[in-house]
Amino acid sequence: MRTSILTIFVSLFIIFGLQAQNPNYKVGLTFKKLFLDYQSQNGGSLSALRKYHSGYEIGVNYNLSPNLNLVVPFHVGVPSSHLGVEDYHKTIFGLGAHFQYQFFKNDSRIVPYVVGGLSGVTETEGSFNLQAPIGFGLNFKVFPRGLINWETTYRKSFSANRDNLQHGLGFIYLLGKDGVQNDMAKVENDSDMDGLIDELDLCPQVAGPIDLKGCPDSDGDGIADYEDACPSYAGLANLNGCPDSDGDGVSDKDDECPNLAGTIDNKGCPDSDRDNDGVVDSKDKCPDLAGAVSNDGCPLLDADNDGIADADDKCPNSAGPASTQGCPDADRDGVADFADKCPNRPGIAAYGGCPDSDGDGIDDTRDRCPNSPGSVANNGCPEISAEDRETLELAMRAVQFETGKATLKSESAKILNQIADIMKRYPDFNLSISGHTDNTGSATNNQRLSERRAQSCYEFLSKAGVSVSRMNYSGYGESRPIADNNTLRGKALNRRVEFNLIPR
Repeated sequence: MRTSILTIFVSLFIIFGLQAQNPNYKVGLTFKKLFLDYQSQNGGSLSALRKYHSGYEIGVNYNLSPNLNLVVPFHVGVPSSHLGVEDYHKTIFGLGAHFQYQFFKNDSRIVPYVVGGLSGVTETEGSFNLQAPIGFGLNFKVFPRGLINWETTYRKSFSANRDNLQHGLGFIYLLGKDGVQNDMAKVENDSDMDGLIDELDLCPQVAGPIDLKGCPDSDGDGIADYEDACPSYAGLANLNGCPDSDGDGVSDKDDECPNLAGTIDNKGCPDSDRDNDGVVDSKDKCPDLAGAVSNDGCPLLDADNDGIADADDKCPNSAGPASTQGCPDADRDGVADFADKCPNRPGIAAYGGCPDSDGDGIDDTRDRCPNSPGSVANNGCPEISAEDRETLELAMRAVQFETGKATLKSESAKILNQIADIMKRYPDFNLSISGHTDNTGSATNNQRLSERRAQSCYEFLSKAGVSVSRMNYSGYGESRPIADNNTLRGKALNRRVEFNLIPR
């Protein structure tokens, strides 16, 4: 019988060892010193500690879920006789299958559990019997793979005079690799997490729908913000994304009468004759000044003495050069002040009179990096290199802290110094640092911890030479998970600090 139990144990050990394919510490080995009490449950006394005798147990733990373990223990011992015969001992051998339910919390150092199952026991002086153990225990984490274990069970035997208590103190060693970090390395290179990899994303740093090639559409009108002349208001494609409230074909931003249908020639306002000179405003070159019909509604005068008759002067009361048809041009760029979006800075007519300082085809009023050539997709800012994007993505996983604290681990210095170098290469960008946690613990504590961790990175980068005027930090606690908090992998992904470059 002892040979059979040993054979069964070795077989189970091999089976569970082979099944340990998942690298998340699925399998563990248990070694225990046992204290056996066969006499107190069969007429003896619990206080008779001298009648407790020793034994040993080895076993295999297999993790079925975050809270449930299957344990296959083999034990041997020499307890006092349960028959009341003084100084009479016998050797026992046992093999069982037990289930442990752990009251598990991530990062807990002490994990309590309850246990129940079935064991088969054979005796050198007696017959084979089945026992049903039930009890509780504690695992004390010493290091990630090592736990000290204490367990107490009451074992109800299906044979007479075999009930017993068993106490054990020992050590559990976990096998395999920690798969959480390996899985994190497989996360797709998608900086803005919008489902489109950076290589195909026209706006890789800002999330947007796939049908707009990854670029945002703030007003939801189907026109990407970088092409939308009115990105905050839903509009029409033929009006470059701007609305037309009165449906007169003139966008609201250009319509002087946005709630009253008018004509395109009259800037969206209905025809009228404000100066009562017989020429409707849409055709009157001088709608606020009575003039002659033959002169398109303008008086045959030069009121501003700029050398251009009022009839031909678009600004008859303000002197200006002929190049702007008599209208002032303060910056002398050939675009009249009334139409010049940048009236005090020489610019280009195609850009509404605004300059394009870096010559990238985006005028300075729309260029978020006016002194560095960039792309339209990146709002005029230089594209972040694939290598630097990869470094920023890696930082979310590589920056590590002491458990439950905002203290940076020494291995975090390397990646943070790389981020400091990136900031030097992109002077037109600021850095936004945001801390996040999983849902372990209270939301208030998680919020504070995320803010302190983001601040630790902010202070490190400041000491590394990054100007504080180019950085900001914030914490979001558990409010912005990127993975399922019901799994260890998900929790590990949610505990992160994100580093995002934002045009200045």
